[in-house]
Amino acid sequence: MQGPSGCPCRIKTISENILTLNMVNLHLKLRYLIPLTDKKPHLMKNSDFLLALLMILMTGFNAFAQETHPEPKTLVIGSQAPDFRLKGVDDKTYTLSDFAKSKVLVVVFSCNHCPTAQAYQDRLIDIYNNYTSKGVALVVISSNSSKSLNLWEQGWSDLGDSFEEMKIRAKDKGFRFPYLYDGDDQKTALLYGPVATPHAFVFDNDRKLQYAGSIDESMEKGKGELLRNAIDDILEGRIIEKPLTKVFGCSTKWAWKTEGKNKLYKEWAALPVTIENIDTAGIRELINNKSGKLRLINVWASWCGPCVQEFPDFIMIDRIYRSREFEFISINADKLARKDNVLKFLQKNEASNKNYIFNSDNNSDLVEAIDPQWSGALPYTMLVEQGGNVIYRLQGPINILEMRKLIANNRFIDGVK
Repeated sequence: MQGPSGCPCRIKTISENILTLNMVNLHLKLRYLIPLTDKKPHLMKNSDFLLALLMILMTGFNAFAQETHPEPKTLVIGSQAPDFRLKGVDDKTYTLSDFAKSKVLVVVFSCNHCPTAQAYQDRLIDIYNNYTSKGVALVVISSNSSKSLNLWEQGWSDLGDSFEEMKIRAKDKGFRFPYLYDGDDQKTALLYGPVATPHAFVFDNDRKLQYAGSIDESMEKGKGELLRNAIDDILEGRIIEKPLTKVFGCSTKWAWKTEGKNKLYKEWAALPVTIENIDTAGIRELINNKSGKLRLINVWASWCGPCVQEFPDFIMIDRIYRSREFEFISINADKLARKDNVLKFLQKNEASNKNYIFNSDNNSDLVEAIDPQWSGALPYTMLVEQGGNVIYRLQGPINILEMRKLIANNRFIDGVK
């Protein structure tokens, strides 16, 4: 990945650093360690030692450069629009020249996961519908890197920021404007310097930047006034009174800013994993759900292939939404004598949610306590609102995208009583 304009350093990828280390190790093994056919070790020559040391220092320097990557600078007013070459959700490749005939070009950096960005999606649709006939082109770019976007940050969305998830969001919302992906190398974001999502850049007919900043001043009540006024001023030849405004939203997820994500995942991994016995009365109490939270319940067994295969998906869902009014509960159907084995499986999967194992070998009692509508085949999953209202029940593996939509769009996840 190339650093921003003006940065003399080149950031090494993880694979390149690993390759360099492997080359150093191989060089040392071949020249300085005891050969298999020789009982006497060879002494390292000064020149060889310096070469190996230089390679190690270069690797360390690049790792340091990655950690201290300079903050990208936002385009200043009057700047020429940087070119780009990005793939859209329609699988077409777009460049700056594709919009050459437009009088005004609006480039908005946005994403799927951010609640602020989501609040502006309909406003962008309206702006596209209102201004396309006036010669205005709208391009929306998602530049967040999966390397730094953590699961917790996705807790206010049904989707992450991957290219495939962008396609889903575009289809769900009916986007007609180009929705482009820049998350792999962030080359375009490095040139434009978006601070947060959303961040709008408006260019005139000569592709000079005339406005940069917010779409409007209210996430809840705005109508896109700031962006609309900037577009109108350019179309009518007026000077924009306030060409630069502050943005409000989720920070851009730069690929090198991984400290927060790594720290959070280590904290999750260190949480205690436990399992408790539960009887039929306890199960019925779980189903009645007096917790005040939206409750996802999965019944599984360690001998059930589909159960084991999909269990990590439930852990991911738990980590995405656990900071909200939501909880995931697993109920294991193994024989009670296998409790220690079940706990080992849960620990391996870092299942720090609430886990139970049925305290009886009477399977019929388990099935009846969970759901009289259940035939007994595993896995079995239920999504239960406050007061025991079951809004989802499925025998078999879940569709994770469908489940995330149900959770993210449920009013109880916001603590609504």
